[in-house]
Amino acid sequence: MTKYLISFPSEAMVVTAEDFPAVVAESHAVIEEAKAAGVYVFGGGINEEVEPVRVFADGAVSPEIYAGSRLKGGFTVLEVATREQAVEWARKIAVACRCAQELREFAFDPAS
Repeated sequence: MTKYLISFPSEAMVVTAEDFPAVVAESHAVIEEAKAAGVYVFGGGINEEVEPVRVFADGAVSPEIYAGSRLKGGFTVLEVATREQAVEWARKIAVACRCAQELREFAFDPAS
């Protein structure tokens, strides 16, 4: 089994306030489906109201994050047998969220 990251940046989701409750309900339904299928690992949205920081090996904390870093929006981590299954789950999330999803495969790590 391989873990996949399915994600979108917050600016990709353009829905009206009127449609937002339906998007929430439909996206939660897909997550519940993934849980029932036993493929859900973790997911959520980045809290963009809290500024990110960079933490160094000596414990120092800096508000200057890596150049080009832009992690925001929502993400889901699933563990499935094939890339085709990951694409199908990403499609379901895209339909529910009303925006295209990025799909990335995690490298195999026997410790995780």
